[in-house]
Amino acid sequence: MPNPHLFLAPYLRREAVLSSRIEGTRTNLDQLLVEEAAPTQGPTDEDLREVQNYVVALEQGMELLNELPLSLRLVRELHARLMRGVRGEQANPGEFRSEQNWVGGRTIQTAVYVPPPPERLDEVLRDWEEFIHDRRLPDLIQIALLHEQFEAIHPFRDGNGRVGRLLIPLFLIERRRLPQPLLYLSGFLEANRRQYYDLLQAVRTDGAWTEWIRFFLQGMEESGTAAMQQAHQLMQLREELRARVRRPQVLGLVDELFRNPYVTISGVARALGTTAPTASNAVHALESEGVLREVTGRSWGRLYVADPVLRIIDPPQLQPS
Repeated sequence: MPNPHLFLAPYLRREAVLSSRIEGTRTNLDQLLVEEAAPTQGPTDEDLREVQNYVVALEQGMELLNELPLSLRLVRELHARLMRGVRGEQANPGEFRSEQNWVGGRTIQTAVYVPPPPERLDEVLRDWEEFIHDRRLPDLIQIALLHEQFEAIHPFRDGNGRVGRLLIPLFLIERRRLPQPLLYLSGFLEANRRQYYDLLQAVRTDGAWTEWIRFFLQGMEESGTAAMQQAHQLMQLREELRARVRRPQVLGLVDELFRNPYVTISGVARALGTTAPTASNAVHALESEGVLREVTGRSWGRLYVADPVLRIIDPPQLQPS
């Protein structure tokens, strides 16, 4: 991609929505993008806050990779940011659990799976951290194993699934398999959620490593193919839109639409470093071209959406049924 940074924001936000949806949130990408384009005094929707935290945690993880190796310290930093101000905040954000937890069932006696007891955590987490730095296996096999092991250890009281999925793109970036986090597995895992959980459990009960690894690799292949197709569509659309407009300010606005297809005039002025009248002219130029559509119906605080961009980054299969 000639400019991967341009398309990074929608990819990252799509991952945040889908990974959080696996845990039961109902926020969609459209809601997240609208809140970012026209922020309220702080979203009251708990699900939306969880998704926003995921975005910030992944961005923070990428920054931390410049200073730290993938490690338990980095994992704790991710968890602390992920759980700030949302459900589970009381579960010691950034700290490994000091009590027994379990997966499924109302009590430990009826649980589907019981992770290692807290007195074994230091040992198993040290082993897990050592395995991160072992380079004898192919990278995709290794991250498949690391992900399953992290979910089996379940080191936090809450948020383990989201942290485990955050680590997949961060591992691939550290291993230089990805220059940016442009490939995510959560869409595949959300679409195959039952099989995902069943195979994680089958590894614990039956040692079904081969079946788990094949499933994980299938997900990477499908996710990679989908990401390439989406990137091609976005690049093609960008070139088409740029060919229709010539003024520098309008060209700048075109690029902003790929970061977030929802815009306000004040937001455009900030993003382009220009005046409100100049931003308004750019918005209305794209509105007259049929690229932008006003969605509020108000004469003040107007919000516009670029439907051609939104259709690519938020296809129907991404939206909750």
